[in-house]
Amino acid sequence: MVRQEQHQHRMDGPWILEAVPLMVVGLITAHVVALVYWIYSDNNTVNDHVAGEEVKSTSFHKSRFRIPANGSGFSSAGATWYGGPNGAGSDGGACGYGNAVGRSPFSSMISAGGPSLFKSGKGCGSCYQVKCTAHSSCSGKPVTVVITDECAGCVSESTHFDLSGTAFGAMAISGQEQQLRNAGVLQIEYQRVDCNYPGTNIVFKVDAGSNPHYFSTLVEYEEGNSDIASIDLQDSSASANYWRPMQQLWGAVWKLDSDSALTGPLSLRLKSSTGEIVVALNVIPAGWGSGATYRSTVNFNE
Repeated sequence: MVRQEQHQHRMDGPWILEAVPLMVVGLITAHVVALVYWIYSDNNTVNDHVAGEEVKSTSFHKSRFRIPANGSGFSSAGATWYGGPNGAGSDGGACGYGNAVGRSPFSSMISAGGPSLFKSGKGCGSCYQVKCTAHSSCSGKPVTVVITDECAGCVSESTHFDLSGTAFGAMAISGQEQQLRNAGVLQIEYQRVDCNYPGTNIVFKVDAGSNPHYFSTLVEYEEGNSDIASIDLQDSSASANYWRPMQQLWGAVWKLDSDSALTGPLSLRLKSSTGEIVVALNVIPAGWGSGATYRSTVNFNE
């Protein structure tokens, strides 16, 4: 009862005269903040509509790769290396790139990826910056690598890079490459980045077992920072709007089984995981051959 009387006394006294101005200021501040938030949100909505739905989706995903939890652009991962000290890991690997891993534009700067990077093959061709600071031979400077292989047993960390000897040594201070390789398992930092192959567009290497009723192709050198979500095929006998979905066979290899014979030239439509679509029109010519490589004139612009 005593506490209730004291509380009542404070409400009836001059305290209320001091509180009213503060309450008014608080209400005004809250309304101003709400108004600013509404204006900001509304402007963003207008800009998204002006830019278009596809641009909005791509911008969102690019920012996601740039802003990890620690706010610096990089996240933590484990790293090892395989193959020769100055080699490209192994020829080919689980993505199917063959000996292209040792040639430009890959140039041996490649990595096998643990499950979170390989993504059952959808991660093939994705690019990452990696750097190390946890060893005295680390330069701390980022280098770019491409996922070209799978490291199925690399599960001791949520993210693991099994780098080529060349890529692992590239994280070292100049002249200390072998000292760094001798360190064994390293804790590194990584971030997803755009793949950039100046002067190189998407390439299709037709599988050696392909025929008019079965078409299979390796897809290489996609630019941007997203994965291929789907590929559709159209042959010259189909109507303009008729596309047949291909299936991911393994790694970066996609295939189509056809009841009727495919008539060249063939066009391929690729869709990225961010929604961007590119069409390689008539990229596989009439009279195409199994085992042949065909270069397109398109690439992603993410």
